[in-house]
Parts: sequence; C-alpha cells; structure tokens
Amino acid sequence: MTAETPTHRRLVLVTGPSGAGRSSAIRVLEDLGYEAIDNMPLRLLRPLLDNPGTDAPLALGIDPRNRDFSVTAIMDALGQIAALPDLVPELLYLDCSTDVLLNRFSETRRRHPLAASDRVEAGIQRELELLAPLRARADVLIDTSALNVHELRTEVEHWFSPGDQSQLAVSVQSFSYKRGLPRSVDMVFDCRFLKNPFWDPDLRAGTGKDSKVQTYIQSDPRAVPFEEKVRDMVQWLLPAYLEEGKSHLSVAFGCTGGQHRSVAMAESLAAALVQSGWQVSIRHRELDRRKREEAKV
Repeated sequence: MTAETPTHRRLVLVTGPSGAGRSSAIRVLEDLGYEAIDNMPLRLLRPLLDNPGTDAPLALGIDPRNRDFSVTAIMDALGQIAALPDLVPELLYLDCSTDVLLNRFSETRRRHPLAASDRVEAGIQRELELLAPLRARADVLIDTSALNVHELRTEVEHWFSPGDQSQLAVSVQSFSYKRGLPRSVDMVFDCRFLKNPFWDPDLRAGTGKDSKVQTYIQSDPRAVPFEEKVRDMVQWLLPAYLEEGKSHLSVAFGCTGGQHRSVAMAESLAAALVQSGWQVSIRHRELDRRKREEAKV
C-alpha cells in the first residue's frame, strides 16, 4: 500500500506598478479556477488562510494604494506562508517600462494613485522605487510593455494553469540587442557571431522561422555545434532545476535585429525541448512587435 501524496494549495500574490496589468492578470487567474481577490488588505491575509473554505488555488492582488501596504510585510508574509505545509506561495510581478505606463495613463486620462497632483511621471517613479524589492524577489516576472491583453492572458495561462506542479515550465524567446535585454530571463545566449542572413538581399525580409534562412545560418560551421551545445546544456540543467524546486525557467537568444539568427535558435531549442517532453512556450519579441506595427498601417 502506497502513501498518498500530500496536496499543496497554490497561492499567487500578484503585484506591480499601476497600469502594468495586475487587474487583468487577476481576472485571467480567476478564469483558470483560482479564488481571486484583488486589492486585499494585508491584515486580512492570515484570517483568510486560517479559514480556507475551498481547496481551489488562491490569487491575491496586492495594491500599493492599500492603507496597510508594506514591502516588508509582504516579504514576511511570503516567508510565513512558505513555512506552512499545505501552501505553495508564488509572487507574480507585472512589470512595465515608464514610457509605456505614461502612455497608458495618458490614453485613459487617469490620475496616478501615487501622484501628488497631475505629475503622473513622478507617481510612476515613486511606485517603481517602492516596489523594487518585490520585483527582485518575484518568482515570475512578466514584462507587459509590449503585450496586449490577449498576449498577457497567454503568458499568465502558461505560468499558472492548474496541472502537474512538479513539471518545470520553460519559456524560450528571441530578442534584438538594439532594444535591450529582456527583463525576466534566466539564461541569455548571444547569436551575433553567426553568419547574418540580413546581408543576403533574398533573405533580408524573411525570419528565422523560414527554412531558407535556417539553412543559411546552419551553413556557418559554428552554428550546428553552438545549437547542439546549448541544447545539451539546457537539457542537462533542467532536471537539476526541477529537483531544486524551480517551477519556471526562461531562456533567451539575442542577435542584432532579433529577426533571423536568434529566432532560428529559439525555434530549434523549443522544438528539441518539446520533443523531450518539457512544457515550453515560445515568444519572438521583435517579430511580435513588427506584427503590431504592420497591423496599425
């Protein structure tokens, strides 16, 4: 007779600067079956945990506007929850660049909750500074600067869909160094040493998803060994991360424009990991951005 495996209730604390999408993320979690409470005062957290009511996972939105908001209190609460035998706490931080936050407040004509008057930018900076320790502590950080509501839903669903919590979720993405490093990645691989399809007029308009572009890149004698060594290293590390209790891992490939080499390498690694049975999501930051710009024309 085998002993029953203890069940653990997932508890996700959701925070981030105003305008970054916290409320939208809470709604997605509610749709996924979480018992969701937004803008919950911290003083009510312990009574809530002492009277669970159901076995559904919990999603709690933490808002800096709350009277009893305190970064120290949230840090202490995470430590106390982690010590409980039947709860698995996670901190989800919705991040966003200052410029995008300014645009969002301008479009909605809302007053920033931490702005003394109409100086929205000052309120944003004050809030980002206040939340900095939580951003550094986050288990999952989603940068919503370039995401629409549907893409945010996809990201939240990827990380927090109910299922086998012993499985490690892997995110693979490509990006352009011209636009800066992604904010929420664990491993970054630079592909700029590889032969660049941009300089071939017939391939310039293509992407790393195209077979002709992939063939061109692999004609570089360094490409296949690089691809194999990265794949072998990541596949070797994944079981170790899983054993340590890590539930998410983000891997990014960068090149000059984020269109050819990084895309091809991200596609290759993602396909290999899926074939090995890992749960993988893939995102091409610059290609997604280009699609949005073309849609506006």
